[in-house]
Amino acid sequence: MPTEESFISHLIELRERLVKCLIVLAVAFFGLVWFANDLYDLLAEPMKHALPEGAKMIATGVITPFLIPMKVAGMVAFLVTLPYLLYQAWAFVAPGLYAHEKRFVIPLIVSSTLLFFAGMAFCYFFVFNGVFAFIAQFAPKSVTVAPDIENYFNFVLGMFLAFGTAFETPVVVVVLVRAGIVSIATLQDIRRYVIVGAFVVAAIVTPPDVTSQLSLAIPLCVLYELGIVFARIIGRAPKRSETTAES
Repeated sequence: MPTEESFISHLIELRERLVKCLIVLAVAFFGLVWFANDLYDLLAEPMKHALPEGAKMIATGVITPFLIPMKVAGMVAFLVTLPYLLYQAWAFVAPGLYAHEKRFVIPLIVSSTLLFFAGMAFCYFFVFNGVFAFIAQFAPKSVTVAPDIENYFNFVLGMFLAFGTAFETPVVVVVLVRAGIVSIATLQDIRRYVIVGAFVVAAIVTPPDVTSQLSLAIPLCVLYELGIVFARIIGRAPKRSETTAES
């Protein structure tokens, strides 16, 4: 019975934290709905600079002019509340962690969040300008470049996810070393395979132009090396048997 009661109490706590997350998300979303059009205009700024003078983006769907700005507001609301959402996740699992694990989790969450935002910012301010300018230059003169706003949003969202995830490379490397799954020597030995893999991944997830592919592959390689450096500084976690008394 104590085990069953403990399981039920964990479910209740999980439900309460999920409800808190949904409430915060809802509040952020409804607060941003009033600025949904402005948020989309800001998101579309790199594309607008690449379009010929006088050209505009178009909406081919009936409800697309309403739906896409709402999706942008939802995306921004999620990003704004992401630190709180991650805190709730950490607070739920924290009671089951050892002391040294708790000290490691908080920097892990903070660094993961900042790196993901850095990847998105790098994509928005650097990659998009090169990609859209490249595409606009290769468009035939007989073609009017007028991207659909839904296709643009899906493209941007995919690129944000790709670059945000790619910038998590140092965190992944540190976690693998910290957990004892791989050693730093092994990471150094497979460096050449990682470089090849970075260019393959960049070729798959980015548009077929050299600028955007290099913009993802080169940061991946640099971040991999940074991950090795940080992993060497942090080192492996102590064994659980060594931390029983501490926890």
